[in-house]
Amino acid sequence: MAKVVMYKKNPCPFCDRAENFFQAKEIQYEVIDLTNQPEEIDRIKHETGWRTVPIILIDGKLIGGYSDMKELDEQGKLMPLLGR
Repeated sequence: MAKVVMYKKNPCPFCDRAENFFQAKEIQYEVIDLTNQPEEIDRIKHETGWRTVPIILIDGKLIGGYSDMKELDEQGKLMPLLGR
């Protein structure tokens, strides 16, 4: 099974949607909450090149945010990335 990591902050409705998605699909994931850590958020954004949260990685590879993950799922590409 692939390792899924999501960087988030609060409030963030797209972060909440991503967590609900993971739970509904029974996908194990790690959440790194960067609320009140603006320096760390800036570092992760710079490192990944992604400008918004959530920042979702599968096996260390950026897949984007919630909408990008949802699109991968709708195209039938998400589960293969997860090793399912």
